[in-house]
Amino acid sequence: MLIIGIAGGTGSGKTTVARSVIDRLGTDKVTFISQDNYYKEHSQLSMSEREVVNYDHPLAFDNELLIEHLVKLKSGETAYAPVYDFTVHTRFANKRIELKPNPIVILEGLHVLSDERLREHLDIKVFVDTDPDVRILRRVLRDIEERGRTIQSIHDQYMNTVKPMHEAFIEPSKKYADLIIPEGGHNQVGIQLLSVLTEKYLSGDREWGAGH
Repeated sequence: MLIIGIAGGTGSGKTTVARSVIDRLGTDKVTFISQDNYYKEHSQLSMSEREVVNYDHPLAFDNELLIEHLVKLKSGETAYAPVYDFTVHTRFANKRIELKPNPIVILEGLHVLSDERLREHLDIKVFVDTDPDVRILRRVLRDIEERGRTIQSIHDQYMNTVKPMHEAFIEPSKKYADLIIPEGGHNQVGIQLLSVLTEKYLSGDREWGAGH
């Protein structure tokens, strides 16, 4: 099994890169995991308490559960990822995503490269590097259209947590990347290179990965 980790700031195009690679390889060969589904459970908190949690800090994620699922997949077992409801800041009680032990696993998320324990399970580490102004505009559109948030709440969150956490944790994690893809989904050369590496693995060529 080959596990690819794709990290980058909010709105950088991580998911677009992941989906582009999956489209090239075929959904029957790839398991996609979003770190967003592994936000810690907050049902024990009131809504007002949930709204002030720093969701952009690495500790906001349940990486212990995520690593547990990666280990299961490596062992040939099926895992079941939680599903996170961003409108109320907690997990759905009765929803799970089935994760099958396919030959390729792509893990995408803000802090995929920030946690040393998580990095140890990655065979290829990718960082999607996109200009801050492009990222914030994409985030504004997403949060309004998909998560029903106001411009004021988006502004407050960006200034209070998103920007400082990016500078403190996400940007420094770029040094751990094996491959940096500028401009995310618009960089077809970078996507093609990642796809070719993965196809080589699927075809049985392991020489390129000897250092992992």
